[in-house]
Amino acid sequence: MANICVIAGHSVNGVAEIHSEIVKKEVFSDFYEMWPEKFQNKTNGVTPRRWIRFCNPELSKVITKWLGTEDWVLKTELLAELRKFADNVDLQEEWRAAKRANKLKLVSYIREKTGYIISPDAMFDVQVKRIHEYKRQLLNILGVIYRYKKMKEMTPEERRAKFVPRVCIFGGKAFATYVQAKRIVKLITDVGVTINHDTEIGDLLKIVFIPDYNVSVAETLIPASELSQHISTAGMEASGTSNMKFSMNGCVLIGTLDGANVEIREEVGEENFFLFGARAHEIAGLRKERAEGKFKPDPRFEEAKDYIKSGVFGKYDYRPLIDSLEGNEGYGRGDYFLVGKDFPAYVECQERVDAAYGDQEKWTRMSILNTAGSYKFSSDRTIHEYAKDIWGVKQVKLP
Repeated sequence: MANICVIAGHSVNGVAEIHSEIVKKEVFSDFYEMWPEKFQNKTNGVTPRRWIRFCNPELSKVITKWLGTEDWVLKTELLAELRKFADNVDLQEEWRAAKRANKLKLVSYIREKTGYIISPDAMFDVQVKRIHEYKRQLLNILGVIYRYKKMKEMTPEERRAKFVPRVCIFGGKAFATYVQAKRIVKLITDVGVTINHDTEIGDLLKIVFIPDYNVSVAETLIPASELSQHISTAGMEASGTSNMKFSMNGCVLIGTLDGANVEIREEVGEENFFLFGARAHEIAGLRKERAEGKFKPDPRFEEAKDYIKSGVFGKYDYRPLIDSLEGNEGYGRGDYFLVGKDFPAYVECQERVDAAYGDQEKWTRMSILNTAGSYKFSSDRTIHEYAKDIWGVKQVKLP
C-alpha cells in the first residue's frame, strides 16, 4: 500500500529531519533515486495557543511582560527574544515562581488522583506517552531501580550529597492486547508502591503513575514538568510532539538523537539538552553484534535486573519482561530495543542532570532557553510549509 501511495502521490514527506532521511535512504530508497523531487521534510509542530497560552497562563504572563507584547502567541519567532534575558536575575525569579505555581497544582492533582503526597521542592521528572517497548519506559524505570538500590546502600548524608530529590512521573496507555507493555506498567506501579512507602528514602525519591492520561491531564502536567524523557531507540520515533510541548513550557529534555529531538537540541542549544545513547545509523550494527553474542552487558544493568529478580518489588513473575532483555536473539529475547546497550550512558546522563539541577540559576537559564528555542515548533510554521511547498495554496485575506 505504501509503495502504491508513493507512485500515485505527487509528494512524500517525513515529519522530522531524521525521519525524512530514513524515508529517503532506507524505506523508499529506490523510489528516491527515481523521483528525488517528490521527497520533502515537514517537521511537526504544536499550537502555542493551547500548549503555552491556554495551559500555562502563569508562564504566558512572564513571557508577555519581558517581550513587551502578546504577539508571540501568533508569531512564535518572537520567543527567541527571550535569549537576551536568560541571565537576568529578575526574569529567573519570575520564571521559577511560575514553575512553582504549576508544580503546586500538579501536587494537588496527584494527591487527589493517586493518594500520594509529593514535595514541590523535588525535581519533577516526567515521561508521558503511549506505553511501548521502543519508547523505552523500561529503560526509565530500570534507571529508577538502580538509583533506589544505590540510595539503599548509602548513609542518609551520602544520599543527600549525591542525589537531588526527584519525583519520577509516568503516564500513558497501552494497546489492550500488548502484554509486554502492560508488564512494564505493572513494574512501574510495583516499584512505586515499594519506594513511596520507604520511610528511609522519604522525599528523596517518589514514583507516580498518572491514571487515565489524556490531553486534559497533559495541560496540568506539562507546565509543572522540569525534566522530560524522550528516550526512544534511535531511528524508531518519527517525530514526537510531546517533546515540543515540554520544551515550549521551559522543561529541559533528556533524550536520544531521534525524531524531533535532533532539531529541538539544535534550536535550544546542545548544552541545554541532555543527550545520550546510540545513534540511528548504529542500531542495525548493534543488533547484529547482539545476535552474534558479542554484547557485554554493563554491571550496573545486571544489578538493576537482579534487584527485580530478588523480589524486593513484590511477588509478580517478571521473568518474561527480564527475558526480553537477555539472550542474543529470538522472539521475546535479545533486547531488540537496546535497553542494555544504552543503560550505562543513561545512568551517567542522569548524574549530569542531578548536578545541573543542583545549580538553580543554571537550570533556570536552561529552562528559559528551551522556551526561547521552541519557536520553530509551532504548528503555524508546519501548516504554512505544507500549504506552500506541497499543496501550492496561497494565503487569502479575509474581507
